[in-house]
Amino acid sequence: QLQLVESGGGLVQPGGSLTLSCAASGFSLDSYAIGWFRQAPGKAREGLSCIAGADDSTYYADSVQGRFTISRDSAKNTVYLQMNSLKPDDTAVYYCAADPEPTNYERIGCPRYILDYPNWGQGTQVTVSS
Repeated sequence: QLQLVESGGGLVQPGGSLTLSCAASGFSLDSYAIGWFRQAPGKAREGLSCIAGADDSTYYADSVQGRFTISRDSAKNTVYLQMNSLKPDDTAVYYCAADPEPTNYERIGCPRYILDYPNWGQGTQVTVSS
């Protein structure tokens, strides 16, 4: 059974850092594109970053470019989201999601949109506050 579990959320002061983990079970993350999303209270879910399964190419939304870094550890079957220079506006529930890489063609890059991802974790809360 395919399962994604996020961890690493918590309370952090503005300017601080957190690293979120997305651990997979039941499948190999190397064959999947992984996306990170977040949803703040009263707001739509927002795409932040993704990493391709084929070549580890990455994408970052403008809101996190230069502050967040996505990475993959194949040995641990885990994808990370390193978050630096956190702001109160970063407060949200953070989700990871997985989309299998196509087998009949080579996808360029990683998918950036919610509807691209059929598999989701349960989310982890990040609160940025003094």
